[in-house]
Amino acid sequence: MKEINEILKAYSQAKSEEKKTALATVVKVEGSSYRQPGARMLVTEDGILTGAISGGCLEGDALRKALLAIHQKQNKIVTYNTSNEDDAEVGLQLGCNGVVHILFEYIDDQKPNNPIQLLKQLEAERKEAVIVTIFSLKRAAIQIGTALFFRKDSPVLHHNNDALNLISEVKEVLKNKSTIVKKLQEENNNEALIEYIKPPISLVIAGAGNDVQPLVKMAALLGWKITVAEGRATHATSKRFPKANQVLTLKPEYFLDTISIDDQTYFLLMTHNYKYDLAVLKSLLETDCQYIGILGPRSKLNRMLDDLQLEGITVNDEQLKRIYSPVGLDIGAETSEEIALSIVSEIKAFATNRLGTSLKYKAGKIHSEIYYGEKISE
Repeated sequence: MKEINEILKAYSQAKSEEKKTALATVVKVEGSSYRQPGARMLVTEDGILTGAISGGCLEGDALRKALLAIHQKQNKIVTYNTSNEDDAEVGLQLGCNGVVHILFEYIDDQKPNNPIQLLKQLEAERKEAVIVTIFSLKRAAIQIGTALFFRKDSPVLHHNNDALNLISEVKEVLKNKSTIVKKLQEENNNEALIEYIKPPISLVIAGAGNDVQPLVKMAALLGWKITVAEGRATHATSKRFPKANQVLTLKPEYFLDTISIDDQTYFLLMTHNYKYDLAVLKSLLETDCQYIGILGPRSKLNRMLDDLQLEGITVNDEQLKRIYSPVGLDIGAETSEEIALSIVSEIKAFATNRLGTSLKYKAGKIHSEIYYGEKISE
């Protein structure tokens, strides 16, 4: 989602400067690739790139293809065989052992529901959504491109009637929370990238000490939405946390009054004030938040559980599963920056349902599998 946000900002800037643009999207991958379907890059007519469709090996040639799409005002599909080290078209030894199909879309400001306008809908609400991009691997075929935006209980936005035939598949993607690529029943062999997009992580930190500062910087770098709150007005300031989206001075009993919780909201308790952390934990146990990280040794959590027990509050097994204490991955962290890295890594692993172990010992592919289904029946 961070990449899309940056693309939208870059497009807004380009439009204000009256620059023409094209959007490059990875729509299909066969074998291995640095980026997966859904990766995007905006290109302006003067060669400014925002986003990425590879680790840097394709961007040079992709720039030329994007400029061609802008000049001709047409969508184009380009295929890169990164397993061929002698690929004459790219002229680089890529060595990723895969075939990458990239769609280049000219952005026509005059057309309603153009690709950028559809992507902009993601910012309207903090809810999961689906984007449909229709393409054909036949270079001579008409490339429909980014054609439909879907969000539950919201109007369907589209610019192509054929995309409406995919609504049942779109709803299934939203239900399963996974991206798929499917072939369509058409003469030109169209395929559809039906992409599941969830809102960015919302990180809520109870604490505004010095050790929170590198944590906020790292989380902001990942595009997370960050709230910093605690009771000390001298510490909870925007000047100390310029990268935070929201900085609040709150008493613990009012901590959740201004916080909206969804399945992408993660909490950290690190005020170094035991009573404050305990009060916030007590409130969080009454919510359905999935992740509560507590800074400090395991003995601190045990003390918290004992004190809650004295108040007549028994933390059940389901609630205990949501508490991560000591918070962070075991990477030997000592300094505040290293601890921040440990915490951010654990949250990212949790959010993507990973264990956070070394890739050296991972069986199978690095990236999550994208389902390439059979043809959609008429």
